[in-house]
Amino acid sequence: MKITDLKTYVVANPPPHYGGPYFIFLKLTTNDRIEGFGEVYGVPFRPDKVTQLIEDVVERYVIGWDPFKIERLWRIIYSSGYTQHPDLTLLGVLSGIEIACWDIIGKALNQPIYNLLGGRVHEKLRSYTYLYPAPDDLASKSKTPDALAIADIFGDPELAPKRAAQYVKQGFTALKFDPVMPMSAFDPRQLSLEALDNAELVTKNIREAVGSKCDLLIGTHGQMTTSSAIRLARRLEPYDPLWFEEPVPPENKKEMGRVAQFTRIPVACGERLTTKYEFAELLEKQAAAILQPALARVGGILEAKKIAGMAEAHYAQIAPHLYCGPIEAAANIQLATCSSNFLIQESIETFGGFYAELLKEPIKWEDGYIIPPDKPGLGVELNETVAAEHPYTGTIFPEMVNRPI
Repeated sequence: MKITDLKTYVVANPPPHYGGPYFIFLKLTTNDRIEGFGEVYGVPFRPDKVTQLIEDVVERYVIGWDPFKIERLWRIIYSSGYTQHPDLTLLGVLSGIEIACWDIIGKALNQPIYNLLGGRVHEKLRSYTYLYPAPDDLASKSKTPDALAIADIFGDPELAPKRAAQYVKQGFTALKFDPVMPMSAFDPRQLSLEALDNAELVTKNIREAVGSKCDLLIGTHGQMTTSSAIRLARRLEPYDPLWFEEPVPPENKKEMGRVAQFTRIPVACGERLTTKYEFAELLEKQAAAILQPALARVGGILEAKKIAGMAEAHYAQIAPHLYCGPIEAAANIQLATCSSNFLIQESIETFGGFYAELLKEPIKWEDGYIIPPDKPGLGVELNETVAAEHPYTGTIFPEMVNRPI
């Protein structure tokens, strides 16, 4: 079996853009017409340039390759250009290719990927979502669904608990929010007393709204200095969050370890990290008890499985990150299903709306849990007609405010 063809899609995710304004998918096809789908996440260049990067790597290394030889292909691409370094751009491209290869292998063997990585451990996967704004909330603030609008909802001590209660009624038993949004290109920063007061009030009100029926996940984005993160953590400890995510930027794992040392809230991290090497450093410095690899960035499915194994030896758990499209979601689900130290899986609400339209059969979500598929490969198929009908022609989405806060 040889890979003979590549096709890419840059898909516009319509408003309210939950999961991101666009998704980048790729399809690899073999000489016996087996198709495998992958997704690329978080490459910090214009989407049309990212597809050129994918085409370049596939042309140089993947066309003519046996998709079963994943480990060998991974090492060759990872080492290309004399790099051998966790590079976000290369690893995003490599992740999409690797996921597509696994999809081909599963289909060729008529097995779900999780059966090829140790077998099914979990019959269902606990799920959480962000507190995404309701349409009425956006209308009341005259906002479009961008990062600042979501920040307004997270930081509103009246709207946030109401939204949390709505999600609990849907069946969620865990919810994530960032009470110190927005994030800035000039972070980390020292939070003001006003910001600390508001974050504490929002968390208190959400806890009162959901009681003990729901875990609270503090989903910060590296906005704080170490000292500021510790100050915030001590204020939030009485409300017993399940985790404190990226309290400081992930570039300095020693300082993240200091936060973990000084709070009773478990620290979670991993969305902006790639490869086993960066996660090994995170574990060595005891900087996180919950690892959050994003499979369309970290290096793919096998790399994430290696990370899960390292975490298991440190009594750490995995909670795959998802702010991406349904192909990465499907890869996350395959990893979670076969990992004994799986904790919880991020979802984009209940995987409905356009998220469901992009797949021939939607991801199955019931009463707060994801039901892993039993079909071969990733267990889902991209609806290429829908993908082609929604091309994205914009530029890269500005996640951060370009001024100090």
